[in-house]
Amino acid sequence: MNVFLMHPDRNFAPTPKLPFNEKALTEDLELNVLFDVMAQGDEFLFDVAKKAIFSSLDSPEAIRYRQAILKDSLQHPEVVREIYSLPIEATDRKHRHWMGIFSRYPSGVLSGAVEMLEMFVVLLRKLKRIADEHAVEFESEGFRRFFAMIQQELTEEYFTVVEEHLKRLRFKRGILISAELGSGNEGTNYVLRKTNHDDQNWVKRVFSRKSPTYSYTIAPRDDAGARALGELRNKGLNLVADAAGQSADHIDGFFNALRTELAFYVGCLNLAERLAQLGEPIAFPDPAPASERQLSFRGLYDPALALTMKKKVVGNDVTADGKDLVIITGANQGGKSVFLRSIGIAQLMMQCGMFVPAEAFRANLGTGLFTHYKREEDSTMTSGKFDEELGRMSQIVDHLTPNSIVLFNESFAATNEREGSEIARQIVSALLEKKVKVFFVTHLYELARGFHDKDMPNALFLRADRKEKGRRTYKLIEAPPLQTSFGADAYHKIFGGQQ
Repeated sequence: MNVFLMHPDRNFAPTPKLPFNEKALTEDLELNVLFDVMAQGDEFLFDVAKKAIFSSLDSPEAIRYRQAILKDSLQHPEVVREIYSLPIEATDRKHRHWMGIFSRYPSGVLSGAVEMLEMFVVLLRKLKRIADEHAVEFESEGFRRFFAMIQQELTEEYFTVVEEHLKRLRFKRGILISAELGSGNEGTNYVLRKTNHDDQNWVKRVFSRKSPTYSYTIAPRDDAGARALGELRNKGLNLVADAAGQSADHIDGFFNALRTELAFYVGCLNLAERLAQLGEPIAFPDPAPASERQLSFRGLYDPALALTMKKKVVGNDVTADGKDLVIITGANQGGKSVFLRSIGIAQLMMQCGMFVPAEAFRANLGTGLFTHYKREEDSTMTSGKFDEELGRMSQIVDHLTPNSIVLFNESFAATNEREGSEIARQIVSALLEKKVKVFFVTHLYELARGFHDKDMPNALFLRADRKEKGRRTYKLIEAPPLQTSFGADAYHKIFGGQQ
């Protein structure tokens, strides 16, 4: 049985290898804030959330498939959590009870497999009940197919047959084994047989004619005889033990896959509920192919900031369709870095099939997301800060492909403005030529003015809004760059005085 709740054609297998820039993305976008809320202290949920968000989908169709399942999950959170509890219960029981399926002897393997299968049957019955009661409430292709598979595969006839087999595999009346004599009269071709009286009630068993038999009783203290008998028993049970063990592994694999795939949606539920408590909106984005240049949103905000401050934060409205370059300038502490972070987080959330932190959001996919943020001085650096920036840029370039997205935050400002602006200009120009989408927060006026003066149709210039007396609205407006970042505002805020 397959789950297919993350992909329409395969189960979700989180790759152990994360992107080379996973650490930078996590730090620059403060993704651990999101992961912690999604996990709520559960290491498994944290791991799945992290790997899912870093495993971007590559087509709008795949994203919409997952979005539909998430919408169902948000509509029926209790049902999803009830289903998720079943593989958790299976894992908990396996950990609390030693099961002989890991034994080296067939009898131990069979005993452990039967114990596991009996436990799984109980959980599968619960899953079947949930499907029967709630299948009609779900609308997504993924959940409808999942519930249909459960109802088709787990019929009452199936449970009856399985429970009868498990009862028989307990061998409460002993086992019947046939064998042949091989070379040197050694036993060979041991086969487990069905006893003649399995289907008879006790009256028939007592009064029915019996074939003549020869018997041998082992003395209570005959250890060698007991071992020999045990070896015969294991030879007879070998094939059925393998079959039962494979069946237990198969169902165990199904529950593991179910746990992994539902963990993503449970994490999304946790995040959505926390944002709702803060009064923050969420929206399902409209993804466009990577080759297009689409970006428009309303009320986009930084969820990491909202979750950290534990209150509603300011969102932004922007239309940047057809734009390859977005340059953000303006007053210090005006919300530029927060805006850049909201762009990166929304892009990652959209491309893994999640909702985004906005009232509405549409964007093209990216073949990769990269951040180049200024770093604080590090005493372990073996070269200068500017050289370190260029080194990180070189690493990013090695991994770039057409239609990638790069977020720059105060990059190349570790040298004088003229040199920093020129280097940044050359890098951005080269990226645009290779069809890379660029967002650049900068105080380098020469850089911003240089691109603005070119009157590029594929460039958008945003500026952090500043009201009278230096009041920040944390809103970005479409406006040309100014030569000042209003550092005096910060001075007067800290030290007081009139403006």
